[in-house]
Amino acid sequence: MSSDLRTDDFDYELPEELIASRPMPDRAASRMLVVDRAKGSIEHKMFADFPGYLSHGDLCVFNNTKVVPARFFSNDTKIEVVWLEDVAEDTWRCMVRPGKKMKIGRTVEIGDAVGTVVEVRENGDRIVKFDREVDLSLGQLALPHYMGRESEESDMERYQTVFAKESGAIAAPTAGLHFTPEVVTALPHTFVTLHVGIGTFRPVKAEHLVDHEMHAERYVVGDEAAGKIASAGRVVAIGTTVVRTLESVVRETPRSMMTASSDDTDIFIYPPYEFGAVGALLTNFHLPQSTLLMLVSAFAGKELIEEAYRQAVAERYRFFSYGDCMLII
Repeated sequence: MSSDLRTDDFDYELPEELIASRPMPDRAASRMLVVDRAKGSIEHKMFADFPGYLSHGDLCVFNNTKVVPARFFSNDTKIEVVWLEDVAEDTWRCMVRPGKKMKIGRTVEIGDAVGTVVEVRENGDRIVKFDREVDLSLGQLALPHYMGRESEESDMERYQTVFAKESGAIAAPTAGLHFTPEVVTALPHTFVTLHVGIGTFRPVKAEHLVDHEMHAERYVVGDEAAGKIASAGRVVAIGTTVVRTLESVVRETPRSMMTASSDDTDIFIYPPYEFGAVGALLTNFHLPQSTLLMLVSAFAGKELIEEAYRQAVAERYRFFSYGDCMLII
C-alpha cells in the first residue's frame, strides 16, 4: 500500500442516529463484530462471547487511566477552560473558548481562583497561571462533542472503566468500558497506563497522513506488566491506547525483552505498519478520518476494515465511546 495516503481515504458515511450518546444499562451487553485477519472473515457476535476467543497463553492488557473532570467554566460562564496538563504549580496548559477573549494578560475566574494567561502556544493552547489551587469539584467531564450533550451525574461512573486507577485522562479508554469486575477477574490480564489527551478528539487537518503532527500522551508500563507482556503467548490489547503504549515501547526493545518504562509517545500508526507487540485488539468504532481508524486499518488491513464498517452500519451497531465493540484477531 502506498505510504502517500490521504486523510479522506479513511472516510465513511455514518447515519447520525447510530452515534451512541448514552451508555447501555448493562456495561457488558454490547454487540461485538469479530474480524478474523487470517480468514478475511467478519462475524456478528456479542461482547459476552469475548472470552471464547482467547487461547492458552493469551494476555489481556488494559489501560487503567482514570478520567478527571477537566472542563471548567468561568464564574460568569463566558469562558470555557479545558485542562490538558499541569506544567507547574497551579499552572495549566489548557484549551479555552472563545480564544479571542483569552490573550496574554487576560484573566479568568474559576471559583475563588483567578488565572492569568501567560502564554499562547502556536496550536492555540494557553498557559494559565492561577493565584491559588482551582477547586476541582467545579469541573465537569469533557464528554466528546459528538454526544451532543452536557455531562450528567451518571457519566461520572459510566464514562470510567471499572478498573480506572491512575488519574490524568481527559477521555476514557473506551474499549475498557464494556468490562465488569467479574469479566476482568476471569481473564488473564495486566494493566498499563496511558493518559488519553484531548488529541483523541482533534481532527486530522493535514491532507496527507505523512504531514500530520501527532499529539503526545504519557504512558507507564510497570515491572509486573512488563514481565507478563514479555512472556505472553499473544498480547490482546484492550483498546487503541494500549496498542499505542506497547508499540511505543517495542520501538526500543523487543517484546520478549520488555522492561518497565515511562515516557511520552507521539506514535502515529497507519498503513503499512509492522506490529511488534500486539496480536489481537478489542476496540470500539472510530470517527471517520480519525487517527484511531487509521490505526485499526493498519492492524487489520484497510479493505477489511472498510468492509467491517460497512457491515456495522448496515447492521446498525452503536458507534463511538458508548457504542458497541469490534474484536480483531
